[in-house]
Amino acid sequence: MPTERQRTQMRKRRRRQRRLVFLVLLPLLFLTFTAAGYGAFLYKKAESVFKDSYLDDGRHKSELRDAKVHPLKDNISILFIGVDESESRKKEFGDKTRSDALMLATLNIEDKSIELVSIPRDSYVYVPEVGYNTKINHAHAYGGPKATIETVEELFGLPVDYYVRMNFYAFMDVVDALGGISFDVPYELVEKDSRDSHNAIHLKEGKQTLNGEEALALARTRKYDSDIERGERQQQLLTAVVKKAISVNSLTKYDEILDAVGANMRTNMTFGEMKALIEYGKSGSLKFETITLAGTDGKSNNGAYIYQLDETELEVTKSKLARHLGLED
Repeated sequence: MPTERQRTQMRKRRRRQRRLVFLVLLPLLFLTFTAAGYGAFLYKKAESVFKDSYLDDGRHKSELRDAKVHPLKDNISILFIGVDESESRKKEFGDKTRSDALMLATLNIEDKSIELVSIPRDSYVYVPEVGYNTKINHAHAYGGPKATIETVEELFGLPVDYYVRMNFYAFMDVVDALGGISFDVPYELVEKDSRDSHNAIHLKEGKQTLNGEEALALARTRKYDSDIERGERQQQLLTAVVKKAISVNSLTKYDEILDAVGANMRTNMTFGEMKALIEYGKSGSLKFETITLAGTDGKSNNGAYIYQLDETELEVTKSKLARHLGLED
């Protein structure tokens, strides 16, 4: 039976992994449309991939909007939903998987800025799909993206215009599609792989080519250095992926990159709407601000761990996002 200290450490580790998911998501989307810029074939390929990734959430628009918005001309919001669709999870839960990560992005068309709000998966909130309070990650199990969207709208009182649901393993697939990445591993490490097989990954110290499994293990490991060093290592890995992807030698790999992203993504954004996001990266000075919802550890009535959001801080965040979307009175 784990101690309270061990449970706290486990929760912190899960939060770090969830942050990694979203450090990966946006670069993957921009890489995809960089790929689409290289010739008519890849453009058609990207169009086909995103057509296959399209999954209608059953809404023409958010009920909190007077009219439908478009990212080319309006401020918009996108809910990123990270899920674990590994074989072990599928066997255990089928299609009723809980979300492993949630982040709400608001995009301001005027200054091309993005606010990214990380929503702790154990946040204790009202879930409209079932009509009672529970952990926010349960919403996806109850009703998929639609129920998750409704829950986030209820939490913030703001419209969620689009969603992107991404499998955590997109990162691995992109690295493999690139034929691996060159990286200077700072120390010898032994880690579990994406299937949670212990000691499956063994890396020596020094510069080497990492495949997807190895890159993911290095990004996730938490046994060898501090939180700050871990964050720096993750940024270095992502930089290595981006540099490899935009190199001339990788142009022939873009077909596989598109497959890797498309196979791991579902979204209610059309190809045209998704393509409009490139405008946010054209200036080369994309403005990001990240926000994590403050709160305290607690327990529900049945003794389960929950994250109780700080109501005062939540109101501050809601007002900030409303201003960013141009919706505050």
